[in-house]
Amino acid sequence: MLLVPLKNCTKPLSLGRMLQLTALHHIAIICSDYALSKKFYTQVLGFKPIKEIYRAERHSYKLDLELNGTYLIELFSFPDPPSRVTGPEACGLRHLAFAVVDIQNEVETLTNLGIKVEPIRVDEHTGKKFTFFSDPDELPIELYQI
Repeated sequence: MLLVPLKNCTKPLSLGRMLQLTALHHIAIICSDYALSKKFYTQVLGFKPIKEIYRAERHSYKLDLELNGTYLIELFSFPDPPSRVTGPEACGLRHLAFAVVDIQNEVETLTNLGIKVEPIRVDEHTGKKFTFFSDPDELPIELYQI
């Protein structure tokens, strides 16, 4: 049995039985400008709002968003959240990636909206096209052509 030490565990992790995960439930994103991020995720990326609440005790909005009928993102606002530490190579969440059918068409749409998009590249392992752009808080977003 392999033992793996983890920073947040009080004892080495025994790699016997694993969790029985069934799917990714959601991704939580904290934004600095709620109105701008809400517009970006709904009007640029095409997410549909499911439920929006204002939590007065936290001075915070929470917006649940779905894409094609699947609940995917919780968008949060908090007073004065810290900025992202560095670009995509920081420890933690690196980027969000979305599948698209025609990457060139999506890049043209983003460019016409005034959103800066990196040049399209080709994944050397799959031969598929991909590119990156950022949300209003510089969270990297990848488009990957399926």
